[in-house]
Amino acid sequence: MKEPAVPVHSSDDDQGVLVIGISSRALFDLGESHAIYEARGLHAYSQYQMEHENEYLKPGVAFPLVKKLLALNEDEVGHPGVEVILLSRNSADTGLRIFNTIEHYGLKIERAAFTGGESPYRYMEAYGADLLLSTNAGDVRKALERGYAAATILPGGASRRDSGQLRIAFDGDAVIFGDEAERVFQERGLEAFSDSEAASANLPLSGGPFKPVLEALHKIQSAYPIENNPIRTALVTARSAPAHKRVVLTLREWGIRIDEALFLGGRSKGEFLKTFGADIFFDDQQIHINSAREHVASAHVPTGVANE
Repeated sequence: MKEPAVPVHSSDDDQGVLVIGISSRALFDLGESHAIYEARGLHAYSQYQMEHENEYLKPGVAFPLVKKLLALNEDEVGHPGVEVILLSRNSADTGLRIFNTIEHYGLKIERAAFTGGESPYRYMEAYGADLLLSTNAGDVRKALERGYAAATILPGGASRRDSGQLRIAFDGDAVIFGDEAERVFQERGLEAFSDSEAASANLPLSGGPFKPVLEALHKIQSAYPIENNPIRTALVTARSAPAHKRVVLTLREWGIRIDEALFLGGRSKGEFLKTFGADIFFDDQQIHINSAREHVASAHVPTGVANE
């Protein structure tokens, strides 16, 4: 088993701001130019991007999410706010098309790292980033190993049920929570898991990689009335009763509100996420991501026992 990563924290200058690093391929549709890179190499890709730098890119999988996140900064409610930073493997030359597109859509993204093919996750600490959303699974794994929240954005459909509210759904074990309960299930089976959870019902679960993200969202939510809130969160877990009790008591111990909690008892998650209308769903298990991505934007969190 790997030793747990040493947690990292945002810089003091952020004052509680939720800082999200996002890759250019997660934000915009770079499928055509990436295909040129795959087929013909870096020089051809660079040439293509510079020749088309005044042609705007289409929105990518995470574009609706980013637009709603940045919109939280536009009201006069006093909350910590959100900053989105572009972390791109492009060079400054090839990245010009991306910033032209950012300006075209009116996205208030002012900071960026263009690393010319190197992994940009290394700059997360310097920027004070809390979360990495990327299409590069290698970068995501490295960020998770350093103690950041990170997820691989996968191709799929955006939610067709858009109320205008930012809706984010999380799996529980190994995402919001640590993987100690999931490890019992994976190694010893359902009966042992149920017995263990019943015995530990009043013992809070440890925090997973996305606990700080949920805490930051909760702080923003808390600035608004519950009945008219721009953010709605959901826990969507394969757990069932009575294993739900430990989850509920853990969130209560943390002082975090989850707006909806769906205990599915092993049911496929896709239809439930479609009904919730998630702008993004985070899960550590590929089988659940495959179900979800048919209906909503989904991101794989490759950590915990299920990914060893």
